[in-house]
Amino acid sequence: MKGDSVEIVIDAGGATKTYEVTATRAGRRVEVVNRRGLVEVSELTRGGGVVRTARFMASRVLALVEHPAAGQAGHPALGRAGQPQPDGRAAHGP
Repeated sequence: MKGDSVEIVIDAGGATKTYEVTATRAGRRVEVVNRRGLVEVSELTRGGGVVRTARFMASRVLALVEHPAAGQAGHPALGRAGQPQPDGRAAHGP
């Protein structure tokens, strides 16, 4: 969903560097995959096509934080339409 982002903090030999991958257009999403000692963070289209990818050595990754888009339906503190419920509880339904 547009606005989804992943923040990656890397050990750069005595210092840290922070990178951010964000879903830049409507219908795109950010996906994180850990395989063979690499962490890959990719921005994907609706159809699964890769727009861009950032690759990091897993041994250098200090932190990886996923930030869902604000107002995303299905978020525990938000209702189905992305609106907070009056009592602060999540909306449940079919």
